[in-house]
Amino acid sequence: MIDILFDVIGMSGTGLVVGAFFMLQLGKAAPESLTYNLMNLSGAILLLISLCYNFNLASFVIELFWIAASIIGLVKYVKAKQSPVAT
Repeated sequence: MIDILFDVIGMSGTGLVVGAFFMLQLGKAAPESLTYNLMNLSGAILLLISLCYNFNLASFVIELFWIAASIIGLVKYVKAKQSPVAT
């Protein structure tokens, strides 16, 4: 039963990461958008959770980088929203 739970968590993460990429390719999301970066961050976190049960070092490392890249994107998004718009 626990195997299925971690598989569902991991597949949910995969769906979010792949879904974000497809949205980007289809022009439904921009790389600097909140949606794109949150989907990537959430997906990578869910994949990390699943990797804690069924560990794979290479996958674990790439998810850490995916999380870092998503956080950078979110920080840039927040900074862009805080800066005054020139009129």
